[in-house]
Amino acid sequence: MPDKSYIASIIEGYHEALAEFDESFLIGEDIRHALMGTTRDLVEKFGEERVLDAPISEQGFHGLAVGAAMDGKRPIIEYQINTMSYLGMDQLVNNAQKLRHMTDGQVSIPMTITVNTSGVPGGSAQQHSDNAYPSLLNYGVKTVVPSTAYDQKGLFLSAVAEDDPVMVFWPASVIGQRSEVPEESYRIPLGKADVKREGEDVTVVAVGEMVPKALSVAGSMADEVSIEVIDPRTLLPLDEETIFESVRKTNRVVVVDSSNRTCGFASEVASRIANRGFWDLDAPIKRVTRADVPIAYDPPEEQYVIPDEDTIEQAVSDVVL
Repeated sequence: MPDKSYIASIIEGYHEALAEFDESFLIGEDIRHALMGTTRDLVEKFGEERVLDAPISEQGFHGLAVGAAMDGKRPIIEYQINTMSYLGMDQLVNNAQKLRHMTDGQVSIPMTITVNTSGVPGGSAQQHSDNAYPSLLNYGVKTVVPSTAYDQKGLFLSAVAEDDPVMVFWPASVIGQRSEVPEESYRIPLGKADVKREGEDVTVVAVGEMVPKALSVAGSMADEVSIEVIDPRTLLPLDEETIFESVRKTNRVVVVDSSNRTCGFASEVASRIANRGFWDLDAPIKRVTRADVPIAYDPPEEQYVIPDEDTIEQAVSDVVL
């Protein structure tokens, strides 16, 4: 398989989705000019009727996408900024997520939202450094956070094929990383975790940009402890069984996530393990998360509040050594 960058897998995914689904179209801010580098050559190949530049009105183009989905289309929204879901929350939660239930299944909302540079891009300050997925999980929105180029393409194409709204978060710090990606089209089912590294002594459940950091720690600590790294890939629906199976083997758990600590995804994973796997544990569950504060512009302050290899290594040591 050829080695491709994460962003190349995004471009390929867009092209394949628009080619496969005639009823699909892409809408967002400045996408015809590929301002974020993800939509190159789309307007030339598929035309301006299927690649739409929207005005700076998040409520407006989210509402347009919901209406188009009700009419049988398959819209894809691309975010230019990772916090745009806050601006479109009414349309996302009250309409996109609920209309299928409110109409007793008479309409579907097959809408995919891609979130450019989620998490901390580095020096982007408070309004451009959030991982917004915990709030979407709370409202029941299907949520995908791919950590590799391979996972991204396969999960994105599955998301577009869904008949419900799906949020696809692209972590900023992995956007330039590379992995093997097949030339042929493929899909990864939503709700299927991946064991990125097998181990015996402790399970590390890591999300998005934290996966490479967890793998780095697993490598650096290999002489001291055998670390199994689980990447959920899909946060909702969550593949609990892969996580529980690993916990039954290792009996120790660290959950690593760069969203806020309070009511974050790490809290949910820890709660489920404590609920169903308490008697499998030989040590308390440790969470490694960002602090419950806005991200500062200043790089040292930014680094102080987000997880890194040192905090992951300390958590592993706490439960094992």
